[in-house]
Amino acid sequence: MEFQLIFTVLFASIVAVNSLKQGECEVCIKVLDKFAASLSDDVKKDPKLIESKFRDYCKNTRNKENRFCYYLGGLEESATGILGEMSKPLSWSMPSDKICEKLKKKDAQICELRYDVEIDLKTVDLKKLKVRDLKKIINDWGEDCQGCIEKSEFIQRIEELKHKHTEL
Repeated sequence: MEFQLIFTVLFASIVAVNSLKQGECEVCIKVLDKFAASLSDDVKKDPKLIESKFRDYCKNTRNKENRFCYYLGGLEESATGILGEMSKPLSWSMPSDKICEKLKKKDAQICELRYDVEIDLKTVDLKKLKVRDLKKIINDWGEDCQGCIEKSEFIQRIEELKHKHTEL
């Protein structure tokens, strides 16, 4: 009886160590959920078709999602490929978080991807942001700030463009 209790506690601690923590692998889980939802039932049963569709899906990704595709081997320029580690479990209808857990064991950087925190331009004090964040706002809008060097110049450019890119 005592052996069973020790075994149960040991097993529970191993499972807890290997399971994902809250917010971990957020890009992986979101991409796999979105990708799986785009597949038809007949494609979901065939790992090779899943891999082919994933490569097509990755052609239209950007930023963190594109980096995730790169790590898995879904892009032409990917150095390595572990698509089979994603496609087979997906064909078995394994949940995305469990697939990401398995992928993390193969390549830890997959779960290190995080989405950037959205900046609410209605409430944020631009003067308190770093220049890097100010540049990112302008870049995300597809704009530029020619000749901007000082922080105040980036802030001024954001103020000029704010009406065009936000709903006030």
